[in-house]
Amino acid sequence: MFSIIVGLVLLMGLAYLGWSIIWVAPLAAGIVAILSGLNVFDTYTGTYMDGLVGFVKNWFPIFLLGAVFGKLMEDTGSARSVAKKVTQLIGKKRAILGVLIASALLTYGGVSLFVVVFAIYPIALELFREANVTRKLLVPTFALGAFTFTMTSMPGTPQIQNLIPMQYFHTSPTSGVIVGIITTIIMAVGGYLWLALRAKKFAERNEVYTEPTHAAITNKKGEEKSPNWLLSLIPLLVVVVLLNIVKLQAIYALLLGIISIMVIHFKYYKKFISSINEGGKGSVMAILNTSAAVGFGAVIAAVPAFDHITSWLLHVSSNPLVAEALSVQIMAIITGSASGGMGIALTTLGKTFYHIAQVTGLSPDVLHRIAAVASGASIFPNNGALLTLLAVTGLSHKETYKDVFVVAFLIPTIALIIGVILGAIGLV
Repeated sequence: MFSIIVGLVLLMGLAYLGWSIIWVAPLAAGIVAILSGLNVFDTYTGTYMDGLVGFVKNWFPIFLLGAVFGKLMEDTGSARSVAKKVTQLIGKKRAILGVLIASALLTYGGVSLFVVVFAIYPIALELFREANVTRKLLVPTFALGAFTFTMTSMPGTPQIQNLIPMQYFHTSPTSGVIVGIITTIIMAVGGYLWLALRAKKFAERNEVYTEPTHAAITNKKGEEKSPNWLLSLIPLLVVVVLLNIVKLQAIYALLLGIISIMVIHFKYYKKFISSINEGGKGSVMAILNTSAAVGFGAVIAAVPAFDHITSWLLHVSSNPLVAEALSVQIMAIITGSASGGMGIALTTLGKTFYHIAQVTGLSPDVLHRIAAVASGASIFPNNGALLTLLAVTGLSHKETYKDVFVVAFLIPTIALIIGVILGAIGLV
């Protein structure tokens, strides 16, 4: 048990300091192996690599196609075009709502969380400047729009956090509709009201918009001519409709989404090769970050004391939904990755939860939705997506994390608890 605690603390601590999970995870796994009396070489070449390679084998096509789709949406200006139209419709004075809706729309359409940030950031700066809203609220606004309900709770979202549970529970992207809709409303409405209140408080203290001091990425892309927003919206609709209405597999939905971008925006054909290449490179880094965490989880699961942890989680409540929610949320917090934490938890406990569902009559659909929601209710300071967001905006944990904690952890955790209650009483 001591070895597991040391390994987890080391993993989370080094990730918080900004060290890459790609080498931190095997390092922490090696420490766990040494302290547990396991053969280090066998642990690395067997247990760790089996976990890492198994995740890559199952999910690389989705990561690859998702990254290419997002990069094409970015480089053709489609993501920027849709975002600009949304903000025009909402109005410049409602900057927070405009950025929130634009981020949510792109994320639900299948665009990578990271691409959403890069695509909308220049527009968000302009909106916050016009509305004279402090940039300190940029990070929590992005986090709410892209890292919470559209990533996990909205039924049908093509984000990886909503697709991973399908493998373990034999479900679909729209599983747990009632739980999904209610938790979405809690996160979206609760988060927006908090941010609106905070904007008012900042204004009362005369904390208003200030220009960013870092010039790495500001308005260069925002000044480019954007394609027609209606045409730009079509690829997003293609992915969502094919995935949820036609019921195509995610691979085919994303592939056809990519083709639709290339057909609609053929005049940008000179960008296609570089966009696909860059998307491919990005997908490798993304899946290695996640699978490295999963490999670490496989080592943790091989430690004899892990049986005590799983036993505790399974018996912490007579309701398996509570055990699942805690397992996924805790692992996602520790690894700083929603998909990585979910991968660890479901790799070790997914079959058990599914078996319990079959025996007790609990719907696998609610297991799917609770796992997804729990994975997103995990944005701690070491979260990889948050660290990227801070780097893009030039802001710090000190300036932003209080509000990030509320909209991306506290309110989603409240939504998770309510979702567990709804699932327990049979509302799926």
